[in-house]
Amino acid sequence: MNRLLDSLTKHSQAKSCIFWMHGLGADGHDFEPVVQMLNLPHIKFILPHAPYRPVTLNNGYEMRAWYDIFGLQSESTQDEAGINNMQLTINAMIEAEIARGIPSQRILLAGFSQGGAMALHTATRFDQPLAGVLALSTYLPLKNQLTEKQHPANQQLPIWMAHGRQDSVITLATAQSSRQTLEAAGYAVEWHEYDMPHSVCEAEIDDIRQFLLRVLPA
Repeated sequence: MNRLLDSLTKHSQAKSCIFWMHGLGADGHDFEPVVQMLNLPHIKFILPHAPYRPVTLNNGYEMRAWYDIFGLQSESTQDEAGINNMQLTINAMIEAEIARGIPSQRILLAGFSQGGAMALHTATRFDQPLAGVLALSTYLPLKNQLTEKQHPANQQLPIWMAHGRQDSVITLATAQSSRQTLEAAGYAVEWHEYDMPHSVCEAEIDDIRQFLLRVLPA
């Protein structure tokens, strides 16, 4: 996990922090343009790089991945050990920022696709209250374990989920099923749909900015 982090801020005294996890095969630089478009200088953005690992779905090809993926169907086997190990790594990154003086309530987890799955998984289990979750074109992994593993510290966690109606990678139905699981477990989910494939669009970025200003005001 060497050189895991890139930080897009020159404000070392920032009192808010967002960890933004990229999608499968990308890296932390992938969302730098979006961060620039958001124009939120009071927030420290940290863009981690997932480690390289073989990905079964891609014939074992090695790429940056938060965990292994065996398939994208709801019945596909999931990499429980990999997901939980990465959760511990993200927990440690959050705790490092808390140790630097940023309260947990001013830390938000964001992610796209596989990165969004890690954001949802980690935040619902974290043992200190967080500012919220930004879950883009993604799903909740290991969702059948949520009611057993969720931590009461984040029961009131604001969750902002968005998905493209033309997404052929993670289907809209898959994302909606995750939303239903979260709501059944007591979370308030703010749901958005956009006319786009497995990507991010300008209207979505505008809505993200409004959400972030609401949960992490200057």
